[in-house]
Amino acid sequence: MTTPAARTQDTAAHGPDTAAAAPDHRIPAGVFRLPGHLTAKADPALVAGDEGHFADIAAALERSVAELTHRLAAERRAPARSGSQALDRDEEIHRLTARLRLLRRSGLDLCLGRMVRSDEPEPVYVGRIGLTDGTGRRLLVDWRAPAAEPFFAATHAHPMGLVSRRRYRWTRGGISDYWDEVFGPEGVTGTAALDDHSAFLAGLGRSRTARMQDVLATIQTDQDAVIRAGSRGVLVVDGGPGTGKTVVALHRCAHLLYREPRLVRDGGVLVVGPHRPYLGYVADVLPGLGEDGVRLCTLRDLVAEGAAAVAEDDPEVARLKSSAAMVRGAVEAAVRFHEEPPVTGLVVETDWDEVRLTGQDWARAFDAPDPGTPHNTAREQVLDELVEILLERHRPGVPAEAVRAALRRNPELLGALRRAWPLVEAADLVADLWSVPAYLRRCASWLDAEQVQRLQRPDPQRWTLPDLPLLDAARQRLGDPAAARHERRWRAEAAVRAASMAAVVDHLIESDDSEMAVMSMLRGQDLQQVLADDGTGTGPDPDGLAGPFGHVVVDEAQELTDAEWQMVLSRCPSRSLTVVGDRAQARHGFLESWQERLTRVGAGSPRSASLRINYRTPREVMVLAEPVIRAVLPDAGVPTSVRSSGRPVVHAAATELTATLDEWLGSHAEGTVCVVGDPAVRSTGRVRSLPPQLCKGLEFDLVVLVDPDRWGTGVEGAVDRYVAMTRATQHLVVLHSGGPEAVRSGGTGVAR
Repeated sequence: MTTPAARTQDTAAHGPDTAAAAPDHRIPAGVFRLPGHLTAKADPALVAGDEGHFADIAAALERSVAELTHRLAAERRAPARSGSQALDRDEEIHRLTARLRLLRRSGLDLCLGRMVRSDEPEPVYVGRIGLTDGTGRRLLVDWRAPAAEPFFAATHAHPMGLVSRRRYRWTRGGISDYWDEVFGPEGVTGTAALDDHSAFLAGLGRSRTARMQDVLATIQTDQDAVIRAGSRGVLVVDGGPGTGKTVVALHRCAHLLYREPRLVRDGGVLVVGPHRPYLGYVADVLPGLGEDGVRLCTLRDLVAEGAAAVAEDDPEVARLKSSAAMVRGAVEAAVRFHEEPPVTGLVVETDWDEVRLTGQDWARAFDAPDPGTPHNTAREQVLDELVEILLERHRPGVPAEAVRAALRRNPELLGALRRAWPLVEAADLVADLWSVPAYLRRCASWLDAEQVQRLQRPDPQRWTLPDLPLLDAARQRLGDPAAARHERRWRAEAAVRAASMAAVVDHLIESDDSEMAVMSMLRGQDLQQVLADDGTGTGPDPDGLAGPFGHVVVDEAQELTDAEWQMVLSRCPSRSLTVVGDRAQARHGFLESWQERLTRVGAGSPRSASLRINYRTPREVMVLAEPVIRAVLPDAGVPTSVRSSGRPVVHAAATELTATLDEWLGSHAEGTVCVVGDPAVRSTGRVRSLPPQLCKGLEFDLVVLVDPDRWGTGVEGAVDRYVAMTRATQHLVVLHSGGPEAVRSGGTGVAR
């Protein structure tokens, strides 16, 4: 992950050519396949040691694949188990499968490079994973291990004990180039190929693909410091376009999972991205780093209604719904409305007695649920308390279990409880707020009459994006009614199984005529639990995205509303967060500091890390992009570009779109294009067509903006133009429909 360059340099470290080729664990005839102009670098004095080491890596890969295949087959053939043993077996199979999958798709390009330390006689090779040979000799150090840190973090000012460092560029399973960097006179030897290009900068101009790939071999020092920061608390990774925020955050996930195994026990890692194209773009990064258990989603994915939700047309309605008060206050008040105990009594009859419930009894039962229990689940605890109250008042001598069973089936009691504490669907609860003014006034007392009326809807379940945090909060507070019913059935079935098992145990004990009464051991609690656990009942399955998670990454976090932050924070009670964003790319403005925003929404006081070097966008593009954003945000943190493409930004007429695409695709065998702002263009092959709102987090070799001056005014329009322009890694074309004068002036949105 070269950092920002990472994305751009994806090919340099593990490019599309490598990914497309089937891995070959056998040492090919010469791993170093250098082009003719680099013949000097193929000198055996420079590469013979590496060739021998790669042969050892190839042999170790072959051995590891064979061993893992054998162990996995043995685990799968093992007899079926139950309870915790079954869970342990499933986890081991999952672990072995993931490791085997990684090794099978890996080749020698597992190796990122090597470093020579002043205190070690042999080079230390750094890889995407750790690897040893059959004798335990270390062949590759995992890039996340402390021993690998100097490979990424050493500088000439702080060499961290390094004498030299070598980075490889892999292409189709072979090394097409490599770069040596020395940190002192002792590194200038016959085994170092000195060259005035770094591996990082050499990869910046490579073509993009449809997927972001890791660029581990070229991680920069500032990025490495962010990746290796601990998980405690909130870390803000702030930086402008092209600074590598996303690739840093993804590699940070892999590093945290390696260094802090507790995160897996605490629920794993969740990455929340801005939109679907982003998820598709980054999908391969973490599996390529050996981590395929990280969940990736958008905010829409956190709520079942998210897929069909539309944008809110009324900005004032969006503002009112997006406040934290609506999520925290209105939803809680709405649920509490369905938890008010009856004030009148109820007579309950059984075969043994007639007992009266008073208003005080109802209040006592309604207070019984444990704090934090979802409403729909808590009703079962309310019923349990009511049954115990009624049982206490039955005359002495009645069969307690029989009475309990009868009360739990009593139609009068159950009917009264359903009316007083109904099972509620989240969608119904939120829809009632938008269709019953009196209900909304009661639940959101801070709203005035005009605001209450403005929030009413003819079709209250035609969901918009600002509804999603409310639906999410309601579902978490209510719980799933279906799950509550399933749990009730499961508990009933478990009780039947336990009773049946008890009868069998009683029979076995009565029939036991052995001298030591061995069967009496079946009365032991541990054996009872084992006998009762037949593997058929595990309770309701939780929603996979409901959390809690041990760590959450939020990308493009500057766009989240206060209400949407509550969706994220509810899934991360530990407040272990990586917050990735750029205040200058906030479509609706971001006047606070990160400290103020995150403290206000309840995330806590964050640490901050700033990335200020733009490795992606050429200077030719940034010269035009910077005034666009500074016109509306004078203090925008615009990063400094480190490279030039040598291609000026082109302004042309919109009628030139087809010719522009045909010319570029015809002259470039690789690379990707994005047309921004023309919905008539369809995405095909290497060409993507996107609105400006869906460009964030992506990058393309050529970006074509169509009529950007028509994308809107103010902060929103300027941010859309700024974001779309800075997606370009090579070339930017701006097309205008306003005639020759518009082309000459560059339009009103992107000046010449």
